[in-house]
Amino acid sequence: MKNPDLNNPILKNTAQKNTVQKKVLTTAALVALLFGLSACDNSGEDNAEDAAANEASQEQPQQDEGSPEGGEGEAPEMPEPDLGDVPEVVAEVNDAEISGEDYRTAYESQFMQQSMQAQMSGQEIDEEQLQDQVLNSLIGAELLVQQAEEDGYEPSEEEVDAELQELAEANGMESTDELMQMAQEQGTEEDELRADVQRQLKITHVIESLEVDEPTDEEVQEAYDGFTAGQPAPPEGEGEGDAEAPETPSLEELRPQIEEQLTAQKQNEAATAHVDQMREDADVQIHL
Repeated sequence: MKNPDLNNPILKNTAQKNTVQKKVLTTAALVALLFGLSACDNSGEDNAEDAAANEASQEQPQQDEGSPEGGEGEAPEMPEPDLGDVPEVVAEVNDAEISGEDYRTAYESQFMQQSMQAQMSGQEIDEEQLQDQVLNSLIGAELLVQQAEEDGYEPSEEEVDAELQELAEANGMESTDELMQMAQEQGTEEDELRADVQRQLKITHVIESLEVDEPTDEEVQEAYDGFTAGQPAPPEGEGEGDAEAPETPSLEELRPQIEEQLTAQKQNEAATAHVDQMREDADVQIHL
């Protein structure tokens, strides 16, 4: 079982970028999708505020990466994960096995992202907690895949092709041929990558089938208010000749992003409860 990766953090050097792209091709989609189920403790409004902030920031000039002031400088050395001995099989979920290789790859991908966040926040990574979260995410992913198969859902070749094209574009490529070439250079064969995408589509199918309420106007307004309240005030003493501060986007401009993020949060909450229920009825054996 291989598990694809979806979230790409802001990368600070080419070596880090290549490593994360490899994880995108081998572990990210399933784990990133389920990682939020076990590790997310933000409210939907908080996440929607982040989405609004990201949308607004895209119109603002970016500092050069390197040093905090935008000058040149080397990125700090990334810490190494401490996994210790990982067994060949870390868990059994009903009749399926989660391999140590899949667990290690998923953990290293999440550890890299957490390390980048830790460098910015100054907080240390709780590796024991992270290991539990990644393992539980993999178990949850397997349960969702099994449900999709029990429901008789099998992604079509057209669906897989469309998802591969989207993945290629997300990695800055013009075609899936480029994606396949990069995958092969990094040890992932085409049939393996297609199997990863099929698993991702099965998980997405189950999660999107869960009924959730649409975001209300009140929820959207609350998220927008939280976003605008966090915007910095213009520096004192600015005159007419000074550069204008970036204008805060209106609620209607940000509404699509806010609604999308709130819906995703509701789906995550529904999926969390759904996975918890499935796990109660499943035969799960952990060997880690």
